[in-house]
Amino acid sequence: MPLTPSHPSLGRGPAPRWAALTAALVLGLSACGGGTASEEPQTLNALVWCDHTDPALLAPFEEANNVKVNVKDYEGTGVGLNILETSQPGDWDVFVVDSLDVPGVAAAGILAPLDKADFPWDDFFAEVQLPEIHELDGTLYAVPEKFGYNTIAFNKADVSVDSLRNLSYLWDPALKGKISIYDYYIPVMELVALELGIIPQELTAADLPALEQRLTELRAQAIQVGDVVSSQTSLATDEVDVIVGGGEFSTSVLNAENPDLDWILPEQGGIRWQQAIGVLADSQKKDLATAFVQYITSPEGQARLATSSCYWGMPANSQATLTDEQKTILRWDEQPAFIANSYPYFIPDPELDAAMLDVWTRVMAG
Repeated sequence: MPLTPSHPSLGRGPAPRWAALTAALVLGLSACGGGTASEEPQTLNALVWCDHTDPALLAPFEEANNVKVNVKDYEGTGVGLNILETSQPGDWDVFVVDSLDVPGVAAAGILAPLDKADFPWDDFFAEVQLPEIHELDGTLYAVPEKFGYNTIAFNKADVSVDSLRNLSYLWDPALKGKISIYDYYIPVMELVALELGIIPQELTAADLPALEQRLTELRAQAIQVGDVVSSQTSLATDEVDVIVGGGEFSTSVLNAENPDLDWILPEQGGIRWQQAIGVLADSQKKDLATAFVQYITSPEGQARLATSSCYWGMPANSQATLTDEQKTILRWDEQPAFIANSYPYFIPDPELDAAMLDVWTRVMAG
């Protein structure tokens, strides 16, 4: 899936903190016949996003625990839930999910309760802790692991940075036929709302006619409506100059190959995406699955996840052991301003959500 070779893994250095967290687990598994270095490794099955499939991320945990982590990547929570529904109970142990969907997934009994004390909660950026999303009735069900922005990705060799500071430039005739639109209705419609002066969290059905008109005009500017990979490819191959709804996940992994590929948060703001990881309620290996979540959210695991070969993003853990160069690519020092000028994904009620999806489908099909 990545368009460039995987980034080299970070130096191992001394034994990471998560190794200490799992040492007792490894000993316990050995005593129970669960496996030692001389025996066949046990398995852990994780339903994940593509950034978790990078061997550079998985190998340290596998080696420390004599475990083979089997991963299956998916796109869209609905697809992930369908995989779970058509699997046998206990087939899957770990679930990576859009933070926005955690409350519904937890309420459905799909996720196991977690102990907040097992994770470096105080090290997570305050803005991504979001107890109202990751907890249900005061119980933790998923841990934030990575975040970033749906905003504007572009080729600065072809489009000026100053022009894109204003979202309205997307409708300029100069960009006609040079735009790809990321095929996800919530963040893109939120961006259009911002251009209209509407705060995303204040969207109502009364706003939809104006939103549809502006979205229709934007669709006329675009030559493509595509997923992450196809949009990224079109930008990398110079088929388009701009991805509406793109961000660091579209360009950071390509930075070494083409430094002109960049992203910007316009003056009107951007939309903040966030993903989380949890343990499945039906897992028969909850201790091992929890140890994996601990590793992923540790400083070492966070650095590898943030710079995964599939796509980069900001780690939820502020102590992630990233290099200075990696932090520069991720705009680490600019995060306070980015967070202040961005909005989390809007959670419409079912009626408004259906109406928004109808608008999106109608406009993008045209």
